[in-house]
Amino acid sequence: MAYQWDFTPVVANADLLAQGLVNTLKVTATSLVCGLALGLVLALLRLSRRRLASWPAGFVIEVFRTTPPLVQLFWFFFALPLIAGIAMTPFLAAIATFSIQSAAFFAEVFRAGIVSVERGQWDGARAIGMTHGQALRRVVLPQAVKRMIPAFLERAIELMKTTTLVATIAYADLLYAANEIAQKTFRPLEAFTVAALIYFVVITALSLVARRFERRLAVSGEATVH
Repeated sequence: MAYQWDFTPVVANADLLAQGLVNTLKVTATSLVCGLALGLVLALLRLSRRRLASWPAGFVIEVFRTTPPLVQLFWFFFALPLIAGIAMTPFLAAIATFSIQSAAFFAEVFRAGIVSVERGQWDGARAIGMTHGQALRRVVLPQAVKRMIPAFLERAIELMKTTTLVATIAYADLLYAANEIAQKTFRPLEAFTVAALIYFVVITALSLVARRFERRLAVSGEATVH
């Protein structure tokens, strides 16, 4: 017998899905902002000629780029409170995990962007009396960041998909909300289908924005960094 689809129970619980989407976007946005700031710091440390600065930064980057995000999430949520006595809510554990993981990826993007700026830009800035820090802030970073925007947007898309892992620690994201509706209404196919469609719409919109930026940079002759 053919399965009889019925989305009415899911529509009746649309408020749960809406709140789950808000929570998903909250984790994604917060992790991106924190990850960008920390990623820039890690990139500058990684580029430092002092090994005491570059080696620890490189170690953090490699650890968080090569270990599974679910393991990192469990470590922050379950292990950190036992080791350091720090109380971790699901939201804080998610932010800590995805911020540092994003920072590890952003650090490499920042590093590649900074290195991609022609040496003549540095020399020109110093020729007019700028210090290394001033040249970095006023000349190099503005050019580098423009080239890195597509990579940042791509990371935002990947991060939003990765945040589905927070459902495993009972954070009420979109996937968690869909599971709650599935258990309450006994309509798992409908609940997860609607959740998938919501992810599809949001992520497709972000992908279109990323492609538009890439086309603009291609027209302007700027190389992008990935």
